[in-house]
Amino acid sequence: MAKQQATHPRTKPAWLTRLTGSGAPVVTYALIALCVLVFIVQTVGDLLGFQVTNALRYAGLYSYPGALTGVFEPWRMVTSIFAHANIIHLALNMYTLWVFGMALEPVLGRVRFLALFLISGFAGSVGVLLLAPYNVPVVGASGAIFGLFGAFFIIQRRLGGNATQMLILLALNLGIGFLPGFNIAWQAHVGGLIGGFLVGLIFVETRQPQRRRWQVPLLLVFSVILVALSLVYFFV
Repeated sequence: MAKQQATHPRTKPAWLTRLTGSGAPVVTYALIALCVLVFIVQTVGDLLGFQVTNALRYAGLYSYPGALTGVFEPWRMVTSIFAHANIIHLALNMYTLWVFGMALEPVLGRVRFLALFLISGFAGSVGVLLLAPYNVPVVGASGAIFGLFGAFFIIQRRLGGNATQMLILLALNLGIGFLPGFNIAWQAHVGGLIGGFLVGLIFVETRQPQRRRWQVPLLLVFSVILVALSLVYFFV
C-alpha cells in the first residue's frame, strides 16, 4: 500500500492548472499582481510617511539634469508604469489589462506580450517626456495599456478581423484624456498607442517563418530609438 502511494503520480489542483497551463495568460496575471503589490507598498509607505509614490512616479523634474532638483533618475520612466494614483485608477487599468491580456497573450506568446507591454509603457513615458510640462508627475499603466489597444487593432486589421468596434473604443478612450478636469496624462496614452501600433506592426510583418529572424532586431532598433529620444531630450 505504501509503495502504491509513493508511485502514484501527483497532480496539480485544477485552479493551479488553469492559472499556469500552457494557454494561461501568466504574464498578464504577473503584471496585475505586480501593480497591486506596488500599490500596497505605495499605500502603506505613504501612510507611514515614506513617500513611496513620490519615489516611483514619473516627471521630467526628476529625470532632467537641468531641472530644479538637478537629480537624474531616468528609471522613473519605467517604475511609474507600475504605480497608480488611487484604488479606482488601479482597478480600471487592471481590468483593461486583464481583458486585453486574455485576448493578446495567448496569440502573441508570453515573451512577445511582455515585450509589447514594456515597450509601450516606455513609449508612453517618452510621450510624457516630449509633450507634457516637465514638472507634472505621472503614474499608471495607461500608456502600456494603450499600447495593447494599438497592437490589438493593427493585428486585427492586418489579419482580416473586424476592427471597427476596436477603433470606436480606442477613439472614445483616447478622447476622454483630452477632456478638461479629468487629470489624465493624454501624452502617455498617445505615446503608448504609437508604441503599440509599431510593435504590433513588427509582430504582424514578421509572423512568417522566413521573416521571423527580423523580429527581435526590429524590436531592439525601436527600443533604441525610444531611448535615444529620451537622451536627446535630457542632454541636448
